[in-house]
Amino acid sequence: MCRSIKTLREPYAPEVTQADIEAAALQYVRKISGFRSPAPHNAAAFDAAVAAVAEATATLLEQLVVRGGGRQPAARS
Repeated sequence: MCRSIKTLREPYAPEVTQADIEAAALQYVRKISGFRSPAPHNAAAFDAAVAAVAEATATLLEQLVVRGGGRQPAARS
């Protein structure tokens, strides 16, 4: 999908920061919206989507169980 989005789970990323999650969310929203930077009238919707995707990503990473390991530690704000 978007080559800029990196895999954020073990063993690909031993440590995931909130900045990593937010960067992936931003890249995802940019890709699906087609906007690198939205017009002012779309900024609130764009920013809300980035926040929602980041939250969903953090939740997913917290709940994943990697074989041979425990739950994936994810950064939270």
